[in-house]
Amino acid sequence: MAAYIDMSRIPYIPGRLHATNNPYQRYGPKGFMEIKVLNNDNLYVRVDLPGVPDDAIRYRVDAVRQKVVFFSGEETHRDGYKAEEVREYSGTAGLGCDCCEITGVDAKMKDGVLRMILARVKVKDHDKKCTHFLPLNTGKSGRYDVNSFNWVEVESHPFVVKGRKDTLASQRTSDGCFHFSVDMPGVCGDDMFVLPNENEIKFYGENKEVHEHDESCRIFLGAVSNRQCCSYGIPLLNHNISWDAEFGVLKVRVSPPPRNNNE
Repeated sequence: MAAYIDMSRIPYIPGRLHATNNPYQRYGPKGFMEIKVLNNDNLYVRVDLPGVPDDAIRYRVDAVRQKVVFFSGEETHRDGYKAEEVREYSGTAGLGCDCCEITGVDAKMKDGVLRMILARVKVKDHDKKCTHFLPLNTGKSGRYDVNSFNWVEVESHPFVVKGRKDTLASQRTSDGCFHFSVDMPGVCGDDMFVLPNENEIKFYGENKEVHEHDESCRIFLGAVSNRQCCSYGIPLLNHNISWDAEFGVLKVRVSPPPRNNNE
């Protein structure tokens, strides 16, 4: 079955960035983390941990039952990428009050996103509804608009304790190949696409399976210029362009054509 991309689903958004945490996110919930109160008063926590395998996340409730500590092993390491780019994560999320306790955690890691349902109970002030949680103002990353003077730097990932903190990483290896990887948390490998032309390598991703507590899907779109990834004097489309994707990370390899022995 042929794959296709419905580009009409990408809304027009003025300015360069839709989310300061990911310069390639064009649509959907923003921020490295999102926390919201559900109808049953439990907390929903979504944390972006791109590159982490589905079975590599660990978590625990701390001694005073006020927060959940989550951490990961190393993300999957692929050939052609520097060891220092392999990331590890650690962070916390939970209550910002002293009237509730966390009684249970239902956690699932998929496509580089950790989603948790934190069950909680009121232990005092039972007549008052509690809406406090930590960290505050999560999921509120904005964008900067080239038509305004509000220029915002792209944020580094706050939960990375080892490895790169940027959304995109690139390098050129000694054999003349160019590698780059892009974080698209929540997007499975089958829904990431690479679209090269003579001027650039475009990439696209969309998480089509939206979680029940997410407000919408997320769409990512960006490009790497041929000036960055071409070998000197060789057109981009003459290169061998290959890619793979797993755990919310797209990895692309651009290799120059083999040398002609007659030259």
